[in-house]
Order: sequence, then C-alpha cells, then structure tokens
Amino acid sequence: MSRTDRLYALDHLGLPEGFHPSRATALKLAQTLDADSILVGSFVTDGTGIIAEAQVVDVPHLRMSKIVTARGEMKDLIEVFDSLAWELTRQLDPGFTLAEETFVAAGKGIRVDAFEQYIRGISEPDHDERLRHLNQAVRLSPEFGPAWMALGREDYSSQQYEQAAVAFGRVVLDDPKLQGPDALEAEFYRGLSLLFSGDYPKAQQAFAAVAQILPLAEVVNNQGVAVSRQGHDATALFRQAATADVNAADYHFNLAVSLKRHGDAAAALTELAGCLRLRPNDAEAQALEEQWKAPAMKQDADTKADPLERIARNFDAVAFRQAAQMLDQVDEARMTALSPELRAQKLADQAKDYLDRGLLLEAERLYQTALASDDRVPEVHTGLAEVRERTGDLADARKEARTSLELMPTVEAYLVMGRLDLAAGHLDEASYHVEQALKMEAGNRAAQELQQKIDARREQKK
Repeated sequence: MSRTDRLYALDHLGLPEGFHPSRATALKLAQTLDADSILVGSFVTDGTGIIAEAQVVDVPHLRMSKIVTARGEMKDLIEVFDSLAWELTRQLDPGFTLAEETFVAAGKGIRVDAFEQYIRGISEPDHDERLRHLNQAVRLSPEFGPAWMALGREDYSSQQYEQAAVAFGRVVLDDPKLQGPDALEAEFYRGLSLLFSGDYPKAQQAFAAVAQILPLAEVVNNQGVAVSRQGHDATALFRQAATADVNAADYHFNLAVSLKRHGDAAAALTELAGCLRLRPNDAEAQALEEQWKAPAMKQDADTKADPLERIARNFDAVAFRQAAQMLDQVDEARMTALSPELRAQKLADQAKDYLDRGLLLEAERLYQTALASDDRVPEVHTGLAEVRERTGDLADARKEARTSLELMPTVEAYLVMGRLDLAAGHLDEASYHVEQALKMEAGNRAAQELQQKIDARREQKK
C-alpha cells in the first residue's frame, strides 16, 4: 500500500497524519485497507550505529512471525533497511529467490541525506518547506525517482506547470517504456502539466504514450483534448473515451462538442442529451443544448464560440493498478502458451532492458523466472552474471558467466569474464577473454575499451 493509501485509512478512522498506532490500532488500519499483512517494529541508535527489528503480522489469522533484525552504521541506513526488507520479503514469500546483494545494491544510488530530505519533503505541513526539502533531495541524488515524483506533485498542485512537467519527466526518464506504475502516473501528470502550460503537441505525445499501454478513458480523453487544441479532429478519441466509460458525463460533452464542430449536428445533440441524463444540472451543457436547438436564424444571431472540451484531471491510481494487473495476467497467459525455451528467451530480453536501465531488482526477478522456465538459455546466465557483477557477488558472477559460455559462447559472457579477471588482477586471463570476444565481433566497442584498460593496467605494473 502506498503512503497515500495509509493516509486515507488514517483520515477514514479520524486519526491525525502523524499518529503512531498501537498494535490494536495497526490491525484496525490493516482491516480498513483490506491488507493481508502488516509490518510492526522498532529501531534503536547509539549515535553512529542503528539496529532495526520487525515482524510480519498475518492479519486474517492474527499471527506474528519471528523477529527479523538488521544492524549497521547510520551512514548505511538505507542498506540496513534494504537488508531488513529482504528478510521480511522471504518470510512473506518462501519462494522468493532474489539475492540479498541485489536488494541492497538497488538502493545504493540514494544518499542518506537525500532520503532524509525526501522524507521531510513529503511530511512537512508547510508547502514552501516541502518544496525546499524536495528540491534539496533531487539536488543531492539526481536519479532519485520518488523525490522527483513528489516534487512534480507539489509543483502541479501549486499550478507551476512548466516546473511540474520537468519533474515528472525525470521520473519517466528512468522508465522510458512506462513499465512501472510511477512512470505511468508521472507521464499522465506530465501530459496534464504540458496541456495547462499550452504545449499541446508534447501533451498529445505524453497521453498517447500512456494510452498505448493502458488506454483508460481519462487518458484517451485528454489525448483528444490535446489533439483538438491543435485544431485537429479528435472525434474518434472522444468517442473511444465515451465508450470506455459510458457513465462519465464529461466524455459525452466532449464528443458532442467535437461532433458539432465537424458538422454532425444531430449526433452532437444526442451526445449532449446523454451528458445531461448523467448530470441534469450541468449549466454549460443546458445552455449549449438550448443554443443548438434554437432556429437557424437565431443561432446565427447568437453565435458563440465553441466551448472548450473538458479535461480529466484526476489519475485513478486504483484503476491504473487494476488495468496493469490485467495486462500482466494477459502477458503471463501469452508467456505460458510459449515453449519453455522461447518463454525464457523472451523473459531474458525483458530483463536485459531493465538491466540496461540499472533496475537490478526487476532484472533479476525476470532472469530468475526465466531460469525456472529453462535453465539452458545462455542469455539468462549471462544476465544473471551481470547482475551479480554489479551487486558485488563476483564468485557467483563468474559461475553464471562460465555456465553461459558452456552453453554457447557469446560476446557478453566473455566480457563479463574479462571484467572479473581485470578486477582480480588476472591480466592474461582478461586479455584472453577479450580476444575471444573480438574474434566473435571485431568492432565491439566495449571489448576494445576493456582491452585498453587491460593494457593500461599492464603499463602501471611495469
């Protein structure tokens, strides 16, 4: 559950935002959120060190797990809690296979002081103070997506749309294929920010990118608004939105305005009537219906500019989450229909995309799923070798790279071995692996650069 969900539950129970619940109240909160499990725990510090402990509470059965403990230096606070999270995840899911090193490595790009500023930025009651802390957080850790997301929300709520578009764009930058829920929400609000700041072509592109993945009514509607504001016909998009959500009066209103503008007066009146059935007290729609039904001569005398199509301003996170889950289920069904080898290959391709963007947790999750499907696909072992290399588990990285080479020699596996040998100071072995990579692909830039590093290390030793 997100922080927003928790705040909703607190508000629903009449509790203040900073409330620290007892165990009994925590259970009540969990029941309000319809959560299966909650985490309870505590921490102590002694100036330079921190010890944190937690337990999982099984809400339906009112059972508590054994206590999990993690400890470390305060400067390594994020790693301490990542380690705690890994242990708790294994308790929640006994089949969980991701390595602890990957869990910890995923948070290493965030500075502790940036994380502190982020927490202050989402919890301060004063808007200006929230902005100050969030700007400080992204300055300290420019790749900190959640801080950019929170900053975008603050800028958007204060109608600083150009700044909001930039902040939301930084979230999307880390996930250009919009595969995560934060990226989808960020791109939706980036589209709104661009729409309100008058950059209609870019707003259209933003909404189209989201609609390509989740064509929900509010997204398609706003795409239509952006198209229409550029003077183009968006009737098809407004029709799609009204069909997707037949009970939304604004979508019927927009379709009516678009139909009238493009010469279909009868259909426009039908859609406007549909809008008024759903919202009888809509003054603008009432006036418009009266104007359109007036005799032609009176219409000419009372000609008014067409009203603007209405923008859907709210991102329904629950609807997006449910739609995303449905897409995942569809993808999973498609994957199940494939042969084990082809399924593992496709999962490895998806994992490589995550790996290239530095998303180690997501990459390893997919590589592990691929491994369970077919452990004879070399790209799976090469990918796991790269994950292990980046998380510092060099022994396992070497093992996975060797397995990949035994299955089928590839440039990527040779390069992993070369980098590992260079790091260990085994320059002859590193050169051998680079030579093998260059035999397979003579112009490979990564192999050439690795060879240059090996040569430079040799010169240093001389």
